[in-house]
Amino acid sequence: MKLACIVSVGFVEEAILSEAQMVIERSYGFEVELLPARPSSATAFDASRGQWSAVELMKDLVRNRPPMAKRILGLTSDDLFIPMLSFLYGQAQLGGAAALVSTARLRQEFYGLPSNTDLLTKRVRKEILHEMGHTMGLVHCPDHTCAMCLSTNLEQVDMKRDIYCRPCSLSVDARLNSLLNDAE
Repeated sequence: MKLACIVSVGFVEEAILSEAQMVIERSYGFEVELLPARPSSATAFDASRGQWSAVELMKDLVRNRPPMAKRILGLTSDDLFIPMLSFLYGQAQLGGAAALVSTARLRQEFYGLPSNTDLLTKRVRKEILHEMGHTMGLVHCPDHTCAMCLSTNLEQVDMKRDIYCRPCSLSVDARLNSLLNDAE
């Protein structure tokens, strides 16, 4: 059995959690378990930046991954950073088990614009595929329409499709076959 878990770190809307579950089930064939929501770790908050450390939140995901889960995805509405970047949409362990996606800067409201649920959902879907792709061993793709293309701004996120290009898709399929064989 290929099991993936999703956990809300702080508050995340049910619709976003449901979308994440659907993306993981359809894209990777994992059985998905929604874990109880966890509060954002107080030690992850950097008051001087007004943001949350993605590194610290990732450590918490890794520590709390159920033993049977091949992957764990944390979803948060917290604004994330790592020391060398002013913000990021998500982070993942390359070839590892944990991925984290933030909805904060994917929201139109963050920029003083009216809410757009459909646009938010599309962006979240792309970033889930991107970060989960990293857990499958994928690195950034030069194809600007591939979900694995690096996005440092919303224009780049919006330009991507919510699928992998053919080479990235073949790599994910190979990794999934390897996971399946390891489970037997």
